[in-house]
Amino acid sequence: MALTCDVNLHSMAMTDLLFNSAFLSSGWQTSVRITVSEDGWIQAVTSGASSDGCESVPGIAVPGVPNLHSHAFQRAMAGLAERGSSTTDTFWSWRERMYAFLERLSPEDVEAIASQLYVELLRHGFTSVTEFHYLRNHIDGSRYEDPVEMGRRILSAANQAGIGTTLLPVLYRSSDFGNKPPAPEQKRFVADVDDLIGDLATLRESTAKNPQYRIGLAIHSLRAAAPEDLARAVSSFRDIDNEGPIHIHVAEQTREVNDCVAWSGGRPVE
Repeated sequence: MALTCDVNLHSMAMTDLLFNSAFLSSGWQTSVRITVSEDGWIQAVTSGASSDGCESVPGIAVPGVPNLHSHAFQRAMAGLAERGSSTTDTFWSWRERMYAFLERLSPEDVEAIASQLYVELLRHGFTSVTEFHYLRNHIDGSRYEDPVEMGRRILSAANQAGIGTTLLPVLYRSSDFGNKPPAPEQKRFVADVDDLIGDLATLRESTAKNPQYRIGLAIHSLRAAAPEDLARAVSSFRDIDNEGPIHIHVAEQTREVNDCVAWSGGRPVE
């Protein structure tokens, strides 16, 4: 359980917080005491508790909400895509605007944007986030000297904000069904399977001692990963983590579904 209140949990010694009402697994309860450790972890939840030794917190407590699909860098382009420029604007024209925006983003930019986003999530009741992380390469498409530079920036942003994070580095290999080569504007996303799995192993090792973080695998979509690459990525990931999360954009748009049928004879989930 997590809290959706403006109490700073990061600088506390063991503290008892008392809520008039809280939503627990048993439903709404009154006089709920929540004991929080010095490092911000909930140690105990007691309903019908006395107020002795407690700090009274106005309002109610509810479990924190997980954000299961985030592209943090897109937070900074919201104003560029709020209004349609023509009656023919679609998801695909929005995507072109997104490509143009990310051409200018440095690792420092991404960390700053993600930090702000994650603070905003916390303020609005989201206490964990799953980051679908595909912005991985230099602006010219080359790998960073530290191949997981962008991933580390996301984790640093999460640490600064204090939000639990599942980081999902993304397999992105092609521009469309049939393993078509990636478009030039997709060069910051592209990774081969071996490099991606190596990056996952590096990130797993660097976060192993922090229970706030988890590393998983994402496949961007069926149009961006050939079946053989998808299968090898999943198999290789399972070799190093038999229970880690795996995530995919399975069918974002009607056109994608139609293209999948034309290519394979079946819909994406078939």
